[in-house]
Amino acid sequence: MTRQPVFDFKKLEEQAKEILSRYEEKRAATLPLLWLAQEQIGHLTPEAEQWVADKVGKSIAQVREVVSFYTLYHTKPVGKYHVQVCVSLPCLLKGSDRVIAQMKERYGISPGQTSRDGQVTLSTVECLCACESAPCAQINRQYVGCLTDKNIFEMVIQQTSTGRGGNLNLPEPPLHIAADGPVLSLRFKNSQGTWFDSYAADGGYQAAKKVLTSMKPQEVIDLVLKSNLRGLGGAGFPTGRKWSFIPKDSPKPKFLVVNADEGEPGTFKDRYILERDPHALIEGMIIAAYAIGSHKSYVYIRGEYDRPIERFSKAVEEAYAKKWLGKNIQGSGFDLDVVVHRGAGAYICGEETALLSSLEGGKGFPKLKPPFPAIEGLFKCPTIVNNVETLSCVPPIIKNGPEWFAKLGSAKQGGTRLYSVSGHVNRPGLYEASAAVSLKELIEGQQFAQGVRAGKKLKAVIPGGISAKILKAEEINVAMDFDSLMAAGTMAGSAGVIVMDETTCIVEALRSASHFFADESCGQCSPCREGTGWILKIMNRVRENQGRKVDLDNLLSIAGNMEGKTICVFADAAAWPVQSYISKFREEFEYHIREGRCDLASHGLVGSNR
Repeated sequence: MTRQPVFDFKKLEEQAKEILSRYEEKRAATLPLLWLAQEQIGHLTPEAEQWVADKVGKSIAQVREVVSFYTLYHTKPVGKYHVQVCVSLPCLLKGSDRVIAQMKERYGISPGQTSRDGQVTLSTVECLCACESAPCAQINRQYVGCLTDKNIFEMVIQQTSTGRGGNLNLPEPPLHIAADGPVLSLRFKNSQGTWFDSYAADGGYQAAKKVLTSMKPQEVIDLVLKSNLRGLGGAGFPTGRKWSFIPKDSPKPKFLVVNADEGEPGTFKDRYILERDPHALIEGMIIAAYAIGSHKSYVYIRGEYDRPIERFSKAVEEAYAKKWLGKNIQGSGFDLDVVVHRGAGAYICGEETALLSSLEGGKGFPKLKPPFPAIEGLFKCPTIVNNVETLSCVPPIIKNGPEWFAKLGSAKQGGTRLYSVSGHVNRPGLYEASAAVSLKELIEGQQFAQGVRAGKKLKAVIPGGISAKILKAEEINVAMDFDSLMAAGTMAGSAGVIVMDETTCIVEALRSASHFFADESCGQCSPCREGTGWILKIMNRVRENQGRKVDLDNLLSIAGNMEGKTICVFADAAAWPVQSYISKFREEFEYHIREGRCDLASHGLVGSNR
């Protein structure tokens, strides 16, 4: 066997030097340098790992540890066409298992294998956050969706069969968007994105100008507090209060970190802000950075988001060119630099302290709190971590006033938010609505998802991404704000609404959720590491019609012993589906175990399209 020549890393010296210059500490350049090497070679060789180790001052063992943690780094070659099929619940509900079966039949390979000619590698992946076009896949890092449509799938096959490389030039699947605002979706209609000139012509950057020229930092914080803006990444913590935690007398630099590591199954809102209205986020970042006294901001974007990274990076370049970023912004005396940082495939990095660990160049391990990031965060400096959607709400608040924003929502949660609706509905899509809109209206409203598909009956709904506790059909007449859903025994989370009709096997739905959590646990805490694996093992056995009478009580016991006993809330999020699915659909679980079969999914599918 001919050994491939060793890559000449001298070719990358200038690019590596520029990457290292972005960061306060060399180790923080670990992920981008690994990306640089992989993009040049195709995968990460031991020589590449040693090169990165030398650049960032780590041992090769430490770099290897990082490489093995993230799913998007490859230590072996992959085919010319890497087909990654999403198998998370929203895609499974729409037939991703059939897509995999077609791939197996067409290429004679199973997930994890490469075709004999080296052309196609098939992989299964957890949520790509393109649930509106489920079932979805990535081919050569380009999203392709609605793959149950035979014509589209045959087109993908044709693309890979003809030997075309690079951009596959596949059309975007149709997307339903309520793009009439009033806060977040006003500029979503242009699928190619809204760039600086159009954004400025629409009143963009006027809020930032007002803040920088006529407001004090504390005035900005007080105004955001008055608006009742809450964190829209999932936690719902008051944004202004979070900003106020930054110590004003700290001699250390302060950082603003944008959490764009969207990974919650059922959620795809931040992707559209990054792609279609990136300057709204940049303007929100300028205002937030001014309020907390930060002059450096990092935007951590999930590694799978090629197009969002490309478009947001273009907007950052525009903002620098127009003097809205950099030194002495618009002559105001305020400086702000922005670094776009690409993740590498790890759901846990959506947790703010895990994100900071990753941004610092390590594995995405959550950190113990206290100290909280506002006191000791990135590089042990005061840090605020805000979600994309949250920051994008800030310019309209400044422009229109906090009272205006507060009145758009509920008593304790101001404004609107973007609701991602997927699953068994007639019109899956992304919809902007008041925080006080009801779940029933989102599912049935003509301006929203237009009801359950094909006249079938609603069975269950997950209202806030896969971590949220499930609701039965009779429980959907509830407002979608944080407090109302908490009172209903679930949570608003990321506002990822996953709808399941009467054909759905709840046992298989829980098995799918359990697979996600077992796959995505970082493994740092034993209750989570062992508990998620144990739950999945039991659920696989139940799925294979080998369940035992004690399994349900064991599942509930395991979940109870995970909840509240780990560094972060990942274990809680893994426990909540187990607890809610079994408590609300116990008879269905007992039937599976007692009868050894599933009348809904005997063919092995969830939510058949029959």
